[in-house]
Amino acid sequence: MSLAQVLANFNGSVAQCESLIANAHKSDPAGAPLFPAIDQQQITVAAFLNMFIAWETFIESSIAELMVGSATRGGTVPVKYVAPLDLASARQLVIGMMKYFDYGNHVNVRKLVGMYFRDGYPFEPHISAIYSDLDDLRTMRNASAHISSTTQTAMEALALRLFSAPKPGISLYQLLTAGDPKSPGRTIFVSYKAKLLATAELITQG
Repeated sequence: MSLAQVLANFNGSVAQCESLIANAHKSDPAGAPLFPAIDQQQITVAAFLNMFIAWETFIESSIAELMVGSATRGGTVPVKYVAPLDLASARQLVIGMMKYFDYGNHVNVRKLVGMYFRDGYPFEPHISAIYSDLDDLRTMRNASAHISSTTQTAMEALALRLFSAPKPGISLYQLLTAGDPKSPGRTIFVSYKAKLLATAELITQG
């Protein structure tokens, strides 16, 4: 699979997540919502989680493809310090002695690409450029997976930073569908989605 296909797969997955959210909030001709509020909330949160998983898959697939010698969409073959025989070997090399590698953990991803590719290219400097955004996405991802005092505190801290005002008890659904103060006309979901899409584009272009 080429990096162009990896990117296309990611873009397609993200588009499907957007479609799910849009469909969940449709109304009938009389203006009544087609889905009850609880369904809208659950579909939206599930769509966000699917987007995060798509990002993990994109990172995993990109790293593996480049480890076995694939070129970027721009035609550059990164200098690599490993030489796995195939994609399966590449993925196993990343896992090593662990049970799995968390591709959603950008801290470890940065370390990994720094070890396997010269200067971390083509993942760097793009991963570093959205480092704080990836922190935010991890916070939201954790809230989507389980609710606890720890995840709720992190969510409220994130909301305070994004909206410059306390949002006690804010849910992930409320955060995702709220307007982004820094990008009028966009929701928080759309703003973070746009950052992931742009970063994926830059990484695969090289």
